[in-house]
Amino acid sequence: MRPVILAALLGGLATFVAAPGTASAQAYSAHDLLSACTVADNDSRDGFVAELECEQYIMGFVHALAETGDTSICAPARNTADEIRWAYMRWVHQDYSTRKGLSAGKAVMGTLSDNFACQ
Repeated sequence: MRPVILAALLGGLATFVAAPGTASAQAYSAHDLLSACTVADNDSRDGFVAELECEQYIMGFVHALAETGDTSICAPARNTADEIRWAYMRWVHQDYSTRKGLSAGKAVMGTLSDNFACQ
């Protein structure tokens, strides 16, 4: 793995484990997550690292909602991470100028609410 990609991954992981409410936890934006999700499709050599960052961040929300007993979100049963990743990219791009500055968490919740609400 190239050192730059490894450093970026480790930097991203540091953001995920920052204490809630700290500047680092707030700094991971919808645009940052969108970049990782996009690189996953566009970089054949190191895209798998970005795909891990993107999909694992998203799946953390899906699993957390399931653990809380939330029944408002019905994630797709097959190919869950990839389906939500594509929905996330579409959702952010639908109103990019407004949504890119959201926190990644708010953007993922917006994606889940708009695309995977239970009927």
